[in-house]
Amino acid sequence: MKQGADVRDRLAAERTFLAWIRTGIALMGFGFVVARFGLFLQQFRVIRGFPPAQSHAISLWLGTALIAAGIVTNVLSARNHARLVRELEQGTPPHSRPSTQAVIIALFLALVGLAMAIYLIAVQGSAAADFASNEEAVMASAPDNGIISQPSNHSVDQTVEKLKNILQSKGVTLFALVDHCGEAEKVGMKMPPTKLLIFGSPKAGTPLMLAAPSSAIDLPLKILVWEDAQRKVWVTYNSPAYLQQRHRLPPELLQNIAVVETLAGKSAE
Repeated sequence: MKQGADVRDRLAAERTFLAWIRTGIALMGFGFVVARFGLFLQQFRVIRGFPPAQSHAISLWLGTALIAAGIVTNVLSARNHARLVRELEQGTPPHSRPSTQAVIIALFLALVGLAMAIYLIAVQGSAAADFASNEEAVMASAPDNGIISQPSNHSVDQTVEKLKNILQSKGVTLFALVDHCGEAEKVGMKMPPTKLLIFGSPKAGTPLMLAAPSSAIDLPLKILVWEDAQRKVWVTYNSPAYLQQRHRLPPELLQNIAVVETLAGKSAE
């Protein structure tokens, strides 16, 4: 074999060997990122206020598999390169063989990619469900401002009509129905359906205002029915416990305003 051809063959073998080394390093680096992806999701869930109970161990296994594939790739590449150099030194032309190593790695990466795609879809679905449940839990809780929101199974108009019928059946007076979105439309502005119902009974409200005159600012009782940006309908009202604490109402009069919780719950069913 001529010296020029031998040098070119050696350089080509080294370039191939270095390419395989880069492939192995890339597999190991990508495997490390995938392995840490589960930890990132756990931390993200904690930051967003979601429970960290869900396991993301599959990302650790996928990442470990990629790192192992990178190690095997480098080991096999070193062995194949040493054998090729030995054949060149012996002056025998290397045997033409298909790159089984490349085919195996390609198939392996395809399987890993498929598994990761399924995993990400599952994580996305779980995150969406967690976000929805977390949003409902936050809205349904009674924060410092004393506002409670609970989701409705009906549209705004249907919820309002249902609440009106409940009030009528219980003999509770509906003093006013404020259509905020309708008023906004009159001035050329748009807002999601938002309606406020103001209702009560002098028999229940008068003792409250006699005991604590400041409670008149929050009476009659109010229920807000509104639609958010995701077209989800909510029923919102002032927490009776908060109103009692705010105006220092006697505990025995709490039942006079606690009815708002029952009315809101039945209208949202």
